[in-house]
Parts: sequence; C-alpha cells; structure tokens
Amino acid sequence: MTTSPSIEGSCMCGQVKLRVTAPPIMTAACHCTGCQKLSASAFSLTAMIPAEGVEVIGETAIGALHNASKYEYCPNCLNWLITRPAGMPFVNVRPTMFNVPAWSTPFMETCVSERLPWARTVAKHSFPKYPAPDQYGPLMAEYAAQAG
Repeated sequence: MTTSPSIEGSCMCGQVKLRVTAPPIMTAACHCTGCQKLSASAFSLTAMIPAEGVEVIGETAIGALHNASKYEYCPNCLNWLITRPAGMPFVNVRPTMFNVPAWSTPFMETCVSERLPWARTVAKHSFPKYPAPDQYGPLMAEYAAQAG
C-alpha cells in the first residue's frame, strides 16, 4: 500500500504527532517477551518505514531498555510510538497510531519461539527469531508486490 503525500498519526493524548511520507517496507508482529512487556499484550505490531520518511512532531522520551536501539514514547500519555533500531535504515512505527488498517496487518511474525501458546496472527511468514539477513530483500520485494 502506498501512502498519500503525508499521513499523520498521534499518541493517545495528541501531544506527539507522527508524519509519514513513505510507504512501509514491511509490517510485522513481534512475539518476543520484551515486546510483550512493552505493549502489555501478546505481541507488538510494527510498520517498518524508511527513516527519512518519518517525522516526529513534538518531544519524545526514551524508554524501555536504554540501549543502542531507541524506544520513543510520549512523555505525557506514555504511548510507545516508535523504535529506532540501531544501525537500521528504517524506523519501526506503531501502526495503530495511524488510520491505515493495512499497516496493522503483519506480513511476517518474529520471535515465535517466545509466542504465548494461544497467540496467532495472519502473517504469511513466521520465524523462530528473526529472518536471516539474506532473507530481508526477498521478503521486502514480496511485501511491496502484495501491497501494490
């Protein structure tokens, strides 16, 4: 799915807004125990957006692990908004911040070895941990072809 020139979303309280100007390169559900704790749910949802296509409007706070990857939250309502994975050319946005239902449909699911026994998604691809580095190119190409 391609984006319009600009799609905006926000946290629950509206203090921090996100503007996206590029389509996702892939969507995912992560079942790792860290994402379970961060989202207070069975898994987290992600839309991977090229870094240059994401603009944060407002101040965020860093939360979670305080490591090389940055987990950004609204300092007021504490919504988890985005993750900036260390060394990656994309930003993981929480797709439910936007009114684009397709972005919340996971194309792949990761860390299924940590999945809660009852948790299932509609993802086309499942990985015990993460895809091997050489699998990302074909996965992104398949996602782009499906997204149109």
